[in-house]
Amino acid sequence: MRLQVQPFTIHKRFALTISRGTTAQSTNLWVRLEQDGVEGWGEASPFSVGDAQTAEILQASLEAIAPHLQSLTPFDHHPVARMMAQAQVPSAARNAVDVAMQDWIGKKLGVPLWRLWGGEGDRIVPTSVTIGISTPEAAQQRLQHWLQQLGPENIRAVKIKLGNPVGIDADKAMLLALQPDIPSEAKISIDANGGWSLDDAIHMGPWLADQGVTYIEQPLPHGQEQDLPRLYHTSPLPIIVDESCFTSRDIPALAPHVHGINIKLMKCGGLSEARRMVHTAQAHGLQIMFGCYSDSTLSNTAAAQLAPFANHLDLDSHLNLIDDPFTGVTLQKGCLCLSELPGLGVMLRSLSPI
Repeated sequence: MRLQVQPFTIHKRFALTISRGTTAQSTNLWVRLEQDGVEGWGEASPFSVGDAQTAEILQASLEAIAPHLQSLTPFDHHPVARMMAQAQVPSAARNAVDVAMQDWIGKKLGVPLWRLWGGEGDRIVPTSVTIGISTPEAAQQRLQHWLQQLGPENIRAVKIKLGNPVGIDADKAMLLALQPDIPSEAKISIDANGGWSLDDAIHMGPWLADQGVTYIEQPLPHGQEQDLPRLYHTSPLPIIVDESCFTSRDIPALAPHVHGINIKLMKCGGLSEARRMVHTAQAHGLQIMFGCYSDSTLSNTAAAQLAPFANHLDLDSHLNLIDDPFTGVTLQKGCLCLSELPGLGVMLRSLSPI
């Protein structure tokens, strides 16, 4: 199979600030695998959790393995995965190859991936829309933009980024400012992106529960997992880990001390590993969430193929783009709707190379 890599830059309507910093644009990689006249697509998006994976690093790694793919086919999942592991290919680049192979198989068979894997397209929970860290006034404005852009009927879950470096008083003020304008039926969740100390996380749990919050994501920094047992036993809200959980291998050690995991394709290395994470989490009785980085519709449609197995969804990055080059999964009444097109069901709208 023949691999092609094309960088493209996407821009956010509104820059997103979390506890680690602010992003306004991203240069991602469109990966195409061709064999027998069929082309499978994947995407690699840079991210900075753990060892930073820049666009330059990702492109170099993909170009380096391209010659090794020529003697393999999209059905050769294990040989390809073994080769990429031996070459120490970063997870976001592995994801692009894995997703492209899965897309190719679905197209070759003429079947959507979600159907191939036994998903129920009518059993998908609403996806959240995200409000980044900001002043209370700016947060209110961002919520109003979401309501105007998507319509109140599509705002059925709101994810609020906390962990403000200024402190938890700023976090509280921002949440209180947002509450009056959040649709009454919408689920509210909090993501601290590891921005709290253990003491702050213990303090915030009961307060957030009193505000009607449904769960807390990544309250403690990556690397501070030894404090999760204490937080788990004191928190009145479910705790879902993101930065603390990369692959299925991380789940058994975390399972006694958390209520759920956030699966991201760039972080875990593709749909093959994401499916292993789903099965491992289910075996441990954990809640399952799918999230995203600065991903286009291509990657979020890929993740949505497993959305029928999720308890929570945060696949909204493509909704905040002004120049998304792809079309795929759509939004209806706050839920991601999968198509009957084969493979991922993603099509090209336009692409301007950098």
